[in-house]
Amino acid sequence: MTKEMPSAHVDPVSGPVLDLVLLRTFLEVVDSGGFALAGEALGLTPSAVSGHIKRLESAAGAALLARTTRSFALTQAGETLYAYARNLVLLEREARARLRGSRIKGRLRVGSSEDFAGAWLADVLQAFRRAHPEASLELRVGVTADLLREQARGRLDLVFGKQCARVQDGGELLWEEELVWAWGADQPWPPAERVPLAVFPEPCVYREAAIAALGRARRDWHPAFESASMAGCVAAARAGFAVAPVARSQLREGLRELGREDGMPVLPKARFYAFLRSEEPAARALVQAVAQTGRRRRFAS
Repeated sequence: MTKEMPSAHVDPVSGPVLDLVLLRTFLEVVDSGGFALAGEALGLTPSAVSGHIKRLESAAGAALLARTTRSFALTQAGETLYAYARNLVLLEREARARLRGSRIKGRLRVGSSEDFAGAWLADVLQAFRRAHPEASLELRVGVTADLLREQARGRLDLVFGKQCARVQDGGELLWEEELVWAWGADQPWPPAERVPLAVFPEPCVYREAAIAALGRARRDWHPAFESASMAGCVAAARAGFAVAPVARSQLREGLRELGREDGMPVLPKARFYAFLRSEEPAARALVQAVAQTGRRRRFAS
């Protein structure tokens, strides 16, 4: 059974009110990237989701989504409302929690790969702090395999990391993202017969994926640059010193993607996971915040 459509509310002075139910539906559509997926998450049919969006657009007095036959994009009004809607929903959630007296407290020890932290950290910390002001975080950035070993020793409560193969046990899949070859936007390619590679030290799933892909393509390569810092590998790529395998979200100004036309093989997808030691409320709240931010950033890109 699907949920009922919310009725329209009209303020006698300012006009139609932006209903929180409709705002939640709007956020879910954007975060999940589709009406059907949003409906699954909310317990609504796709037609009901579409109805929510139409009612919200009517209340807002502007189109929020520019639709095509296969996809949609946020309009300028949609981008504006998205930012406000996220804050309104977070404030409503915080108000409910405080009225119930159920606050998340304590210190959460978190491990994260560097590229993962760079993609979500600022947005998530802001949202988490607002919703749970009495909780604190201790963040350790490193290689996923090393962080998981630290978690197994009881030194980390939660790990955000990446794998190129599906994790069978213990990991909660948050999203998948393409790996790409990053190279300096203004640098000539190829620089030499052998591919100069910028990689993390072993063990690293990006390194393993890159070497395996080059091996299958029978491309000669050599480790031209090795660093435990993603920023270091990206700098080497931007300078044209070495090509770096990165998640697509890591491409930024000064970088371009190398593809088959450049003689580079296709890389596998990276899968981003959350590894929890226990289902304590603070850890679960942070996982949800990261998942929402990750979906939103991938949609925006």
